[in-house]
Amino acid sequence: MKCVVYKGSRKPGAYLFIQREGDFSQVPESLLDLMGTLQLAISLDLTADSTLAQARVEEVLQQLEDQGFYLQLPPSDAELPTRHLGH
Repeated sequence: MKCVVYKGSRKPGAYLFIQREGDFSQVPESLLDLMGTLQLAISLDLTADSTLAQARVEEVLQQLEDQGFYLQLPPSDAELPTRHLGH
């Protein structure tokens, strides 16, 4: 499935996946307002064999099919790996 990914000006690390460039008709207005000004980040051709850095491709494909968009949020602090600094 072809899709395009946008990043917003108000939510660093959040990405909005939609099926067609510039077609935000399936995205709730409140979500668009929350994201701020959207900038095209990348165009992708997603398949079941694709790999994404911070999302399960099956979930992205399913949500694109079901609701017309997928919102990828940045990992919370609890999800980030901890680093131990040696002295």
